[in-house]
Formats: sequence, structure tokens, C-alpha cells
Amino acid sequence: MTMLTSNPVFGIFLTLVVYRGMIHLKNKFNYPLNNPLLTGIISIIFILSVFRIPYENYKAGGDYIHFFLGPATVILAAPLYKQLDLLKKNLLPILTGVFAGSLFALISIGFLSKIFGFDQMLTASLLPKSVTMPIGIEVADSLGGISSITVISIVVTGIIGAVFAEKILLLFKIKDKVAQGISIGTASHALGTTKAIEMGEVQGGMSGLAIGLAGFFTALMAPFILTLFF
Repeated sequence: MTMLTSNPVFGIFLTLVVYRGMIHLKNKFNYPLNNPLLTGIISIIFILSVFRIPYENYKAGGDYIHFFLGPATVILAAPLYKQLDLLKKNLLPILTGVFAGSLFALISIGFLSKIFGFDQMLTASLLPKSVTMPIGIEVADSLGGISSITVISIVVTGIIGAVFAEKILLLFKIKDKVAQGISIGTASHALGTTKAIEMGEVQGGMSGLAIGLAGFFTALMAPFILTLFF
């Protein structure tokens, strides 16, 4: 059993099978919290715990999947290509919106870290919670954070965005499609963008653009924000 699970193919196979199963479950029972990523994570944790499979064995295959996160994120630029004219018309509002959203995300983490007494290392791990995982991990590592905590915070942020984004937009009566896409991509990166793509091509394209811009602004501002609070 140990020899089987220590093979990288095991981690890849388990991830693909579980995720495919969770997508089928999502299609059958379309509840807001029935997100394939969330239910997939819970299912894999359950399987590893029940069969007492070391996390290191699973991670051997998970690292291969992690390697493709960067290229997979780039693919999200495809819907943006169809919206180039709209991008040119709204360039300044888009840049301003993403910058403001990224700055607010960083400052809010700084304030909450101070309120709850988090140390500098934990704060550095949480600062890039709203950017896509490849960028977030690099930012956290450069600030002296713990990448595993960063991964958890990014996943949780993305799931919240994917589940509640549309309802929040309705609550605040945000009807402009560009604003909808930019806000989702800035706040909840690639996972939120999956919901934006469901909402429409404009929202999906703008959300894909916001992922890259938010990552850029976050990488620039995070060191200054960390210094400001510590």
C-alpha cells in the first residue's frame, strides 16, 4: 500500500477522480456551497485520513498538478481577447478599480492581523490571499511567509468568491458587466473567475484581466504594507 501511494501517479489519479466525481455531484445537486473544489478538498482529506495515507505521499503527485497552475491561469486570458475594444474604452476605470481593490485587500489584512495579534510571518502568509496561487506563493515566500498557509487562504478566498460573488453583486446592485468582472477577478482570482465566466463573456474576460493586474499590484504593494504594519 505504501509503495503504491508513494508513486506520484497516485496523487494525480486521486485528484482527477475525486474532482471529476465532485463535478458530477455539482451537476446533480446545484447548491451554492456544493463547489467541486471545496467538496473535493474535503473528500481527499477524508480519504487520506481513513486509509492513513501520509500527506507527503499524496503531495508527490500534487506537486505535478501545482506545476501546471501557472499555464492554466494564463489560459484565462482567452476570454479577454474577445473584449479588447471594451478594455480600451474602460482602461482607466479598470486600472483604478483593480488598484483600489488590491490595496484595500492588503490593508484589511494588515488591520485584522494587528487586531487579532498575528505575527509578521502569519501576516505575510495572508497578504496575497486575493491573487492567483502561483503569484501568491511567490509573494508570500519573498515576504518570509508560510506558503502552505498562503495556499489555504487563497483557496478559501476563491471559494467564497465563487459561491457568493453573484449574490453580493445583486445585493449592491452592481449591474455593469465590466465592473462585475473586475470586482470578481480582483477579489477572488481564478476561482472567482469561473463564476464570472458563467455569468457572461464580458464578465469572464474582465475577471481574467483583473487576475493579472491584481497579482502585479499586490506584488508591488505587499512589501510596503507589511512594513507599514510591522
